[in-house]
Amino acid sequence: MKRVALLGATGSIGRQAVEIVEAHPDLELCAVASGSSSLDGIDAPLKQVGGDLTELLERAEPDVVLNAVVGFAGIHATLWSLEHGVDLALANKESLVAAGDLALAARARGGGRILPVDSEHSALHQCLEGRSPEQVDSLVLTGSGGPFRGRTRDEIADVTVEEALAHPTWRMGPKITVDSATLANKGLELIEAHFLFGVPYARIEVVLQPTSIVHSLVRFRDGAALAHLGYPDMRAPISYALTYPERAATPLPPLDLTSLTLAFEPPDVDTFPMLALARTAGERGGTHPCVYNAANEVAVAAFLAGRLPLLGIAEVVAGALEQADGASARDLADLVEVDERTRALADRRLAVA
Repeated sequence: MKRVALLGATGSIGRQAVEIVEAHPDLELCAVASGSSSLDGIDAPLKQVGGDLTELLERAEPDVVLNAVVGFAGIHATLWSLEHGVDLALANKESLVAAGDLALAARARGGGRILPVDSEHSALHQCLEGRSPEQVDSLVLTGSGGPFRGRTRDEIADVTVEEALAHPTWRMGPKITVDSATLANKGLELIEAHFLFGVPYARIEVVLQPTSIVHSLVRFRDGAALAHLGYPDMRAPISYALTYPERAATPLPPLDLTSLTLAFEPPDVDTFPMLALARTAGERGGTHPCVYNAANEVAVAAFLAGRLPLLGIAEVVAGALEQADGASARDLADLVEVDERTRALADRRLAVA
């Protein structure tokens, strides 16, 4: 029996994870947590709303931690899992974006294994399994393009929150859905892929695949490419991470190949600059990715509250990156300080605007 600690149990990923665990005879929830929502209806011996997640994990003694916490708040649980040699089913991409170097160091010390839950990184993990690094030419992250794909800057200048949350293929929480609309989510995934797979940014490409059937591809040195295909349903990567290396059955139907449309197109980084800003932050290194993430979280919250237009998100992030020194964080305390300083800076910029 594999003991699962589920963090972020009431969000989209968390709800689907409960479904996966309940359907699998060799999985059991040993602990569940949420930030503020009630956990009524979820059966687990340990439950926690708010509070210190690492204390909960110490008590739970899980075999695998599914970290589906949204944002920077998930970093502590990620580092705890890696330091303690516990399998980490990672849906909290911000952990590697903001704390990539610290997370890799924790993994080296503790031996924790990262099993990505994001559909794109799960796809890359599966395509890369058993392959030596020298065989790999490049990684290709795919994205739907969000609800505003194909529109110009003028056409999205005054979009509403409701329009931004109307994702064409995925059903996700508000923050990640807005990130998809600005392509910030693809930028976060770009940085995450760099840390997960050790591939330089110059060899990680992003393309749009609007039907969200091709989740990612790996190009190899012999000219061949392997792609991972599947319907846009998060139950598949959640199950893969929780049951790895078993690859348990799920209720998802097999692909109907005759009904698929697999067109690809480049992202429009002029209209959606958040992707280019993420690449710049990643290439600069140090705490620049942490600054990118923190400023984006503040700006997205402001957009959702009606205080900032969609295009203003990139302006807030660009301003924060311009003022950041980007010095590397020696430890988590350093990183928390950078995060807090960046959020204060972004808040001041919003107040002036």
